[in-house]
Amino acid sequence: MEYLSLFRMPISIKITGRSSSITNVFINSIIPVVPPSAEEAKRALEILGMTLETFQCAYCGSVASEWDHLRPLVKDKKPTGYISEIHNLVPSCGKCNQSKGNKEWKTWMLSNAKLSPTTRGIKDISERVRRLEAYESSKAPTKMDFAVIVGQDVWKQHQNNLERMQSLMRESQELAAKIKAEVENAYEAL
Repeated sequence: MEYLSLFRMPISIKITGRSSSITNVFINSIIPVVPPSAEEAKRALEILGMTLETFQCAYCGSVASEWDHLRPLVKDKKPTGYISEIHNLVPSCGKCNQSKGNKEWKTWMLSNAKLSPTTRGIKDISERVRRLEAYESSKAPTKMDFAVIVGQDVWKQHQNNLERMQSLMRESQELAAKIKAEVENAYEAL
């Protein structure tokens, strides 16, 4: 084995590479987080076929480490109108939550996406889909029109702030690229 085959260079990072993270933060910062009652949490787990003792990822059955939004909060860089509440949350493992992202849950589960339950060979997918469908139809999640609630002027101001942030990131990336080129030239001159 060659020594260089063991070595992986760090990936060069761009400021603009965090554009979607900033968009998500701008949207998530305005979304209400509504904690469930004990009864709501119990009922949600019952529909999903779980108890306190069998708590697991609803998608694949692994150890659940977080709660995933069944319906995404952000789609096409815009809020979907859904909020963080028990009717839109299911237990998830990190692999499933990251892999699913803002995709429609059933399409993702049955797809060949990296780390999807299908790709990972999860045996009881059809049963998991059935439980998630039952959960989804048990109670409609809240969906809100944020622009109507706060008024078009306030909503436009929030959207303008996001665009200003994105513009500053693009400007900062241009400057960072110039600085990096000069630093690399200085290194090569050593």
